[in-house]
Amino acid sequence: MKTIPDLLYVLALQHARGVGDIMAKKLIARCGSARAVFEERPDRLLGINGVGRRVLENIRKKENLEAAEKELRFLEDHDIGCSYFEQDHYPERLRYCADGPILLFRSGSADLNSRKVISIVGTRNITSYGKRFCEKLVSDLASFDPLVVSGFAYGVDITAHKAALACGLQTVGCLAHGLNQIYPRAHKPYVSGVEARGGFVTDFWSSSMPERENFLKRNRIIAGLSEATVVVESAAKGGALVTAGIAHSYHREVFAVPGRTEDRYSEGCNNLIRSHKAHILTSAEDLVYLLGWHRELLLARQEASLKNSGQASLFPQLDATEQKVYAFLSEHGREMLDIIALRCEIPVYRLSPVLLAMEMKGVVRPLPGKLFEAVFSA
Repeated sequence: MKTIPDLLYVLALQHARGVGDIMAKKLIARCGSARAVFEERPDRLLGINGVGRRVLENIRKKENLEAAEKELRFLEDHDIGCSYFEQDHYPERLRYCADGPILLFRSGSADLNSRKVISIVGTRNITSYGKRFCEKLVSDLASFDPLVVSGFAYGVDITAHKAALACGLQTVGCLAHGLNQIYPRAHKPYVSGVEARGGFVTDFWSSSMPERENFLKRNRIIAGLSEATVVVESAAKGGALVTAGIAHSYHREVFAVPGRTEDRYSEGCNNLIRSHKAHILTSAEDLVYLLGWHRELLLARQEASLKNSGQASLFPQLDATEQKVYAFLSEHGREMLDIIALRCEIPVYRLSPVLLAMEMKGVVRPLPGKLFEAVFSA
C-alpha cells in the first residue's frame, strides 16, 4: 500500500457524519491537510461554507479516530491499496469530478489512467438481445485495448466483465461495499479473473454492507472513471440511468443501445436518445468514431504514407508549445482542457490562447464540455 500522509486523519474525516467528499475537500484545502482539520480552531472551521455547529461537533467526535484506527489496520493487514485525491496516481478523470471520493480503495493492478476507459452498465434483467450486443461490442472494441468498468452486479454488469476477460482486456468492478466481501455471492467464481486482469475499486469501508443507497452512490465512480458510459439495456427507471445522468453532468460521452418501443428494457435507452442525453449506439463503430479512437489508425497510416513517399507534412508550421499540445492530443485522443494543461505542464491561462491559435490553423477542433481533439490531414 502506497504511503499517504496523515492517512489516519483522512479516514477519520471520511468517517465523520455529515462530511461528504465535497466538504472534505473544502476543509483540507482551507486547513492544508486532513490532520490540520482536526487541529484547527473551531471558530475558523465555522467560517467555511457549509460547516455548521452540528458538522463541527461530528468532526470532533473521538469515535472518528477510533474507527479510523480500526480501518487502517484492516487496510494494512489485507494489503489494500489507497488512492488519495491529491496524489499523482489518483485517477485523473475522477479528479475532475467535484464529488469524487477523497480516498479510493483498490485491489488488483488495473491502470485507472488508461487512455481508453469505458463503463458498460444496464439492467440486471438482461435479455438475450442485450447479452449478444454487449458481448459483440466488447469483442469488436478489443483491438483498441480499452479498460472496461462496470458494477459487478447481475445482468449487463457481469456480462461486460466476462466479455472483457474473454477478450483478454482489463476490467474493473466498482463495488457498493467494502473490499472484504463480494456481492452478489453468485459472482465469486469471477473474482480471481477480474483480480488478475484488473481489480476492484470502492470508497466504502470494510464495515459497509451492500445497501441500496450505496449502489446509487458508487455510480458516480463508475461514471467518473470513464471517458464514456454505455447503457446496453434499461427500464424507464434504474441505476444505469442514474449512472448515465451523472456521466452527462460530468460532460462525458454517453451511449445508449436503441430497442423496440414495446420492449420494457429498451425504454430507458430510448428515452436517453430521445432527450439527447446519449448518442445512439448501433455498433462499436459508432463509439470508436465519436470518441476519436479511429484517429490512431489514421495517424499510423499517415505516418507510414509520409515515410514511404518521403514527403513533408502538409500541416501548418507549429511552434514548440503547439507541437507539444498537438503531440499529446494525437496520442491520447480527445481530452479536457484541464487535463491537457496538467499533462503538458502549461497553465490554463496560457493554454487557452494556444488552443485558439491551433484551431485557427485547423489542427485542433473544440468539442462540447471543454474537450479538444487533434485534426489529421486526409
